[in-house]
Amino acid sequence: MQWNTSRFQIDLTQPKVMGIVNVTPDSFSDGGQHDSTQAALQHCEKLIKDGADILDIGGESSRPGAEVLPLKQELARLLPVVQEAVKLGVPVSVDTYKPQAMQAVLDLGADIINDIWALRWRDQNSTAEPLTAQQVVSRHGACGVCLMHMHGEPVTMQLSPMQGDVVAQALLFLKGVAQALQAQGVSQDRIVIDPGIGFGKTVAQNFDLLARQGELLAAGYPLLLGWSRKSSLAALSGMATSSVAWRDWHEHLVPSVTAALLALERGAAIVRVHDVRETVQAIKVLQAIR
Repeated sequence: MQWNTSRFQIDLTQPKVMGIVNVTPDSFSDGGQHDSTQAALQHCEKLIKDGADILDIGGESSRPGAEVLPLKQELARLLPVVQEAVKLGVPVSVDTYKPQAMQAVLDLGADIINDIWALRWRDQNSTAEPLTAQQVVSRHGACGVCLMHMHGEPVTMQLSPMQGDVVAQALLFLKGVAQALQAQGVSQDRIVIDPGIGFGKTVAQNFDLLARQGELLAAGYPLLLGWSRKSSLAALSGMATSSVAWRDWHEHLVPSVTAALLALERGAAIVRVHDVRETVQAIKVLQAIR
């Protein structure tokens, strides 16, 4: 099993670690820590040294309550970092949902588009007939793509979480959008799916996704899971979840690494994490008993 991307064929027969690089001032746990080009690139280099297989660079926060960032600002954050990160020798994923941003980073050599909207976002303020995200990805012909399930949208998703069987709904949605993308000419080996931990879901639903994660494999695509520093882990552990408390990352390290290992044990191919070195160390233990 492999994930075909712009420049790399990523072997998914062994667990892969995607290191998070938030070039943002307002991300929930690490906003402002890497929000300059220099700081972001230094963090990229550190994550690679720590064992990251993939870098995931984002210029817009998707925390609960986050408003849409203007395209111009997102590009100003992303492009200088992506331009240099593609020279570091590992696959570069870009966390964006805007078609224009996707096209711009792919033109710079990015390998993967990681989209919380699963290529469905539309600019409600545009009167023109814009290029869609699905068109950008299908016309590129080579990039990898991660399609995520989200209930609602970031600004309101936790005000009215989804109801019902979260696993069945996420599976139905992800199969549908992946198959629609294949119908546009994107080969199956370019597609990975993500059930979207924390995106419009209750604490109980998030853990239901973990407990029944194996059912998501029925979609037929590799799974990417992002449990790192999620508020559901803090809620279960009895930790504070305010943005100030959350920045003390040491308090959230053990639950995050534990959730990543459980996700891999239940069939995930890739885990998206902040704490790369510690996750890589834990995966070595998992691989030893396998």
